[in-house]
This record gives sequence, C-alpha cells and structure tokens, in this order.
Amino acid sequence: MYEPLTWVLVALSLAAMIFAVVLAALDRRINWPLLGLLGVVEVALLAQLVVGIIQLTGTDRDVSGPFFIGYLIGALLVLPVGALWALAESSRWGAGALAVACLVIPVLELRMYEIWTV
Repeated sequence: MYEPLTWVLVALSLAAMIFAVVLAALDRRINWPLLGLLGVVEVALLAQLVVGIIQLTGTDRDVSGPFFIGYLIGALLVLPVGALWALAESSRWGAGALAVACLVIPVLELRMYEIWTV
C-alpha cells in the first residue's frame, strides 16, 4: 500500500467533510467546488485501487486479500453514493449526508492501513 497516498486521501476527505459541514450549517446545497474536490478524492481512490491490487499481487505479507480488496472497492463507492444522495436532497441534510460519506473515507483508509501493516 502506498502510504503517502493514504494520508493524502485522509486529508482531502476530511477537508471535503468540513466543506460539507459548513454548507449544511449555512443551510446550502452542495456546490461545484465541493463536487470538484470529491472528484479529486475519487480519482485518488481509483489510483489507490489500482496500486493496491498491484502491490497485493506482488507482496509476501500475510494480508487478507478479499478484505483488502473489499475495502478498496468500498472506499471507491462511498463518495458517489453520498454525492447522489446529496444532489437528490434539496435541504441542508443533503450536505450533511455527504459529510458523513466523507468521514467514512478516512475510517476505511485507516482500516486498510491497519490490514496492510499487520
């Protein structure tokens, strides 16, 4: 697992979460700058998926492959689902739901890091 990418993803997703919380507090819907940030996070998650699978096939570590790949795929799916939910919801709770989705990414990243390093 490429460790710098993990910490970049944690930082970017927490920044997106803060952005979404501010929008929810101001009773606003999500906007294009937030969606752009989510796009950057999603591209980084896609890169992590590719790098993670490549590294998993070439490692001699005792890593649970199905769990690790499941976390990689799950992390890739969380933000699009949260963004669709936020776009469908016209109240502040759309941004709140997206904030929760953004908070899930660091949790998944830290769990993947734990699976990889143990």
